[in-house]
Formats: sequence, structure tokens, C-alpha cells
Amino acid sequence: MPFVTHDDVKLSVEIAGRGPPIVFAHESAADQRQWSEQVAALSDRFLCITYNARGYPPSDVPIDDPAYGYEQAWRDLACVVEQAANGPAHVVGLSMGAYAGLMLGLHRPELVRSLFLAGCGTGSTRGANVPLRDAMHALAMTFETQGIEAGARQIALPANRTGFQERDPIRWQSWYDDLATHSAEGMARTFRNYQGDRPSLYEFEDGLREMHVPTLLATGDEDEGCHEVNGFLVQTLPDARLEVFQQCGHAINLEAPARFNRMVADFVTAREADPS
Repeated sequence: MPFVTHDDVKLSVEIAGRGPPIVFAHESAADQRQWSEQVAALSDRFLCITYNARGYPPSDVPIDDPAYGYEQAWRDLACVVEQAANGPAHVVGLSMGAYAGLMLGLHRPELVRSLFLAGCGTGSTRGANVPLRDAMHALAMTFETQGIEAGARQIALPANRTGFQERDPIRWQSWYDDLATHSAEGMARTFRNYQGDRPSLYEFEDGLREMHVPTLLATGDEDEGCHEVNGFLVQTLPDARLEVFQQCGHAINLEAPARFNRMVADFVTAREADPS
């Protein structure tokens, strides 16, 4: 398995296929394995690159809290685009990965051909979201004191996950089994320093209004924590549209893979045909 390196942190990378490059950035409750159906469906037409964020083995798990955060996340993504995709690339991100993708488009737009952002900005509000921060810090403490299985069970409880379990228990179980193999230490540091302490997307409003990167936003109709902020994003970004997946929660790439794959392929193909 190849690695790329940023700030002395090694990130595991997997590459499949050929064609225009797509880099997939995973959510906090998954790793690069969550993109397996996307890679299988798309690698005949596109160069598909997946990676594990810092804190998610076999990527390195730094031991210090300051090594984690949203800035490290988007800079890690930039490193993957530059070193594995030979940039620029199309970026597909879910949740935590979508936030990193949006920050990459904001700070390094020359590396981004397009953005497909699913479940982006959970919990972002106009003003401090103290309950979200406290919940993420408490979840980090669960991982540290009770271990990976206790933390995984807590992640699986919200309504934006339970519908998935009811409709597709086999795919849900595969997602959950992967989650339960993560590093408890890496998850704790990620949830405390990235998920809990990242700025609200509303704080970037001025920059987002000037971000001319073609962007497709997508969210599940059952993912209520994303609805308001995605409405804000589609109204703020100059070149964006929003798609809502019916009967889906947070992990729409797992819950509706055929539609998700088709949408990614169509969007990337259109951008390649008209890159202006």
C-alpha cells in the first residue's frame, strides 16, 4: 500500500483505474473502505484515489492533539491531490471529508477541478454551537475511556444512521464492522480537535462567495443536521447546486450507491467536457 507524507504524517493511499483523477475523502465514522462501491463502479473511466485521514490506520496516528484539526485535514487532502493525483483533481467528500474538500477549494482552488460534497457542514450554525462541541468532546472521552466499541455504538445511535440500518442491514453492518476496527486514540483526537473545534461554515461566508469552483452539494432527506447549512451553501457559492437524496441519512454513498455513482460520473464528465 503506498503512502504520501505531509508534516511527517504518513497517509495510506489506494489508486485504481485510469482517466481524470477523482480523490475521495471519507467521513469521520468511516475510512477509505467506504468508497469501495464507488471505486468499483467508476475506475473503468476515472483514476480513483482513496486515502485514510490521519488518525485512521494504516495512516499514522499522531499522539498529540495539536496534530489534528480542520487545517491539518484540508492540507492533508492537498497533499494527496498533489502527490497521488498529480493535481488538480475532482474531489468527492462525505461529511468530514466534504468539509476538508470545501476548505481545499477555498484555500487552494488551483488544485480542484470540481467538488462533490455530501453531508457537508453538519452542525454549522450562525453563532457558536456549544452543544455540538460538547457532544464531540464527550464522544472523544468515550473513545478514550471505554474503547472503540463503545464509541462506535454511540455514533450509530442518531436518526441519520438508524434508517440506513432498517432499510439495508447488510450494508449497515459492513459500515459498522469497519467502524469498530478504527483506532480509539485516533478517533478521540479527531472528534475532539476536528469535529468538535472546527469553525462553523458560516464563518467563511465572504470567502465562499468568491470561490469559483464548480460544486455539487448532496444530502439525505433524513440528515437534518445538514439541511440548513446546505441551503446556505447553495445560496452562497457562485457555482453550486444541491441534490437531496430521498430516504437517506448521512452516508448517502452507502445508502444509495447506484444513484450516487451515476451522479458523480455525470458531474465529473460534464466538468471535463467544459472545464471553464
